[in-house]
Amino acid sequence: MMSDDPATRMQNATAKAAENATQMGRSAVETGMAKMAEYSRMFSEMKVPSIPGMPDMDSFLSLHRKNLEVLTAANKVALEGAQTVARRHMEIMQETMQEVSEAMRDLATADSPQAKAAKQTEKMKQSYERAVANVKELADLIQRSNGEALGMLHQRFTEAMDEVKMLTEKGGKASA
Repeated sequence: MMSDDPATRMQNATAKAAENATQMGRSAVETGMAKMAEYSRMFSEMKVPSIPGMPDMDSFLSLHRKNLEVLTAANKVALEGAQTVARRHMEIMQETMQEVSEAMRDLATADSPQAKAAKQTEKMKQSYERAVANVKELADLIQRSNGEALGMLHQRFTEAMDEVKMLTEKGGKASA
């Protein structure tokens, strides 16, 4: 039996959408991890002859393998962050729909027009303050997730540049 209450229908639809988004995200992570395993296998099986004066290609491929691993991990962190934001957004929508239902019931009371206007004003003020707090919370969640993913990428980039420098120096010394 389907409820005629708009708040309940909205909650159910929001919950279903969040569940679908979470499942899609999980599927994307699993697909990405499977592709990463496939690339790692290809790289590990790849044999490149050494060329005098050039960096050790096995080390170079190992460097790129690490890059792919960190990129995959950063993508996973970003996706998990997006899922957290989607879940929290769903919770906020459910809370909001509940508040709307309560506000509609409050307006249906037999209060005087002045009392109703005062209640409406107070509800609007509370709703605005809650909306601002919710937006700030969601922005903080997004910033934290993105910051963590970017931190991982930045660290790996710095390490990779040091590794490339070391490899090129080794390759140059080998030809001298």
